Amino acid sequence: MLQSLRSSLPRMLFAGVFLMLGAAAHAQQVLRVTAIPDESPTELARKAAPLVKYLEAQLGMKVEFTPVTDYAASVETLINRKVDLAWFGGFTFVQASTRSGGKVIPIVQREEDERFRSVFITSDPAIKTLADLKGKDVSFGSQSSTSGHLMPRSALLQAGIDPDKDFKRVAYSGAHDATIAAVAAGKVQAGALNISVWEKFVADKKVDTDKVHVFFTTPPYYDYNWSVSSDMPQALRARLTQAFLALDRQTPEGREILELQRATRFVPTRPENYKGIEAAAKSAGLL
Repeated sequence: MLQSLRSSLPRMLFAGVFLMLGAAAHAQQVLRVTAIPDESPTELARKAAPLVKYLEAQLGMKVEFTPVTDYAASVETLINRKVDLAWFGGFTFVQASTRSGGKVIPIVQREEDERFRSVFITSDPAIKTLADLKGKDVSFGSQSSTSGHLMPRSALLQAGIDPDKDFKRVAYSGAHDATIAAVAAGKVQAGALNISVWEKFVADKKVDTDKVHVFFTTPPYYDYNWSVSSDMPQALRARLTQAFLALDRQTPEGREILELQRATRFVPTRPENYKGIEAAAKSAGLL
C-alpha cells in the first residue's frame, strides 16, 4: 500500500498543479473595466456598452464594466487589481502611477488627447477674461479631474489668480456635464470643464450658447488614456492595445465606438507624455 501511495503521489501533485493553473486561467477569462466618473452614470454606461462588446469579440473573453463612485475609487480599484483596465484622465493616471510606484502603465490614448484643452464658460456678459473671475462663484469638476480642475487651476495660477484667495467661492460639481448645468442655472457665474464634453453639448443642442459661452481656452496638454497594471500578462496587454488601435471609423462598429468615445482614433501612449501633468499638479500643490 505504501508503494502504491508513493507511485501515485507524482500524479496527485501534477493534478493539483493542473487544477490551480486551470483556475487561474479561468479567473482571467473576465476583463474588468472601469472609468473615472467624469459624466453621468447613464452616459458612462451608454459609452461603455459597444466597447465592451467589441473587446469581448477581439479578446475572446468576457468583459465587464464596473462603475465607480468617484475619481479616487477608479485609482484604487486598478492599484488593488479589482479591475484590469481603467479610463483615466492625465491627473488620475499620474496619481495611480505615483500610488503604485510606477506599476500603472498607459497603453493608448485618443489622438485628441495629444493636444487636449479645457474651457472656461460663463453666463455673465461682464466676464470676458480670467481676471474678471475675481470675487465670483466659480465651479470646477472633480478635484481629481485633469481637464475640469488641475489644468484650469494651472492656467489661473499662471495668470496670477489664486482661486482659493481670489474667488468668492470655489465649487466642485463632480463632473463636466454638472458644471455646465451649474453655470446655465446661475448657481455659479463661471465654470471650467473638458472641451470635448462642451463641444458635445453644443453639437447636441443641450446648452443655449446665447446664454452660456466660452470665454477662455487653455493651452493644449496630454490628457486621457486607457491604463493597465504592469502585472497584466504581456500577451494580453499586447492584444488589448491592438484592439484599440484597430478601431476604424470606416467600419460601422468602429465608427459607433469612436464617436461615443469622442475619438478620431486611438494611438499608443507612454508614461513620459504625462510629465507635464505631474509638474502642473506639483506646482498647484495637488500632488
